[in-house]
Amino acid sequence: MSDFQITFERTRGHLHDPHVRDLAWLLDSPNLLDPDAAQWQGKIASLFNHQGEGIDRWLIELDNAPEDLHALIQSHAFARLGRYSELLMAFFFRYQQILFAHGLQVRAGKNETVGEFDFLLLGKEKPSSPHLLHWEFATKFYLMESSGADRDADFLVGPNLADTLGAKMRKILDRQLILSGHPAAQVHLPLPVASAQALVKGWLFYQLMENGTIDVPITGASATHCRGYWCALSQVRTLPGVHYRILPRLSWLAPARAPVKACVDKAELMALLEAHFKVDTLPVMVATMAQQDDAAVEVERGFIVPNDWHRRASAFVQGA
Repeated sequence: MSDFQITFERTRGHLHDPHVRDLAWLLDSPNLLDPDAAQWQGKIASLFNHQGEGIDRWLIELDNAPEDLHALIQSHAFARLGRYSELLMAFFFRYQQILFAHGLQVRAGKNETVGEFDFLLLGKEKPSSPHLLHWEFATKFYLMESSGADRDADFLVGPNLADTLGAKMRKILDRQLILSGHPAAQVHLPLPVASAQALVKGWLFYQLMENGTIDVPITGASATHCRGYWCALSQVRTLPGVHYRILPRLSWLAPARAPVKACVDKAELMALLEAHFKVDTLPVMVATMAQQDDAAVEVERGFIVPNDWHRRASAFVQGA
C-alpha cells in the first residue's frame, strides 16, 4: 500500500459515501506540484489553510447525510472528471462561505468568449481590505514516458496522448491566470483580484519494470504527490495481488473502497482488459484491492496500457 493510500484509509476510512470520499481526497491529497518550484512563478495554490477538526466533523456529518451534495451533482449533466471535481470544490467553498463565483464566463460581445474563471473566492486574509482570489483548478493524471531520460513536466503525458503536464501548466500560467486583467472581465469584478493561482491535484504514474517502478524526482512536482504505476497489458499477469477493480473515469479521485464481491481476480481482470483493448486504445485504471473486514480497499493503482502505447507515447512527446 502506498503512503497516501495508507494515510487516507487511516484518516478517512470511516467515510463510505463515494462522493464524500472524493471530496475528502481533494481536501487531503498533497499538491501535485511544488508551490516553491521556480518554474511555477509562485502561482500554485494550496488548501492547507482549509483543514482541521472542524472539517473532519463536517465530512463525517456529510457522510451521514449527503443529500445536498448528491442533489448538486445530480443537477448537472457532465461526463468530465474535471467538471465533477469542480462541483465538489464549489460545494466545499460554499460551505466555507468564501465562494464568490464558479465557472464564470467572460465574454467580449455576443459571440466571443474571452475565458472563464474556475473560482473567484472571497479573500479573508485581510478583513480590512476586501478582495478576491482567482483560482484555476485542475485534477490531472499523467504518465511518465521518458523511461530515464528527462524528468520535467513535458515528459508527463495524458493517458489518451492528448496533452502533457508541461503544456497544461503553460496554458494555465500564460493564459488562464491573466483573465482578471482583461477589460471584459472588469464588469464581473466588484473587488480587486489580489492574486491568481492554480490549485492542481492528481496522480502521477511511473513505468513498472521488473525491479519496481522508475520513480525519481520530477522537476516541479511535489515530493509527496500521489503516485502509481503504468504497465503494458502483457505485464498484467505479473502484478501482485488477488483482488482488483477497474475504476471508471469518475472514480479516479479517492482510493477505491468496494464490496469484496465487486472485485475480480486476475483471470477475470485479464479477460476484461483484453476485451477492452480489442475495441479501444484508451488505458484503463486498475486498483489492487485488499480485504479489510467486510470491504475491499485500494492498496495500489495503475494504468494498464496497450502493448504499443509506450512507442506511441514516445513519438507524441518527441513531436510535441
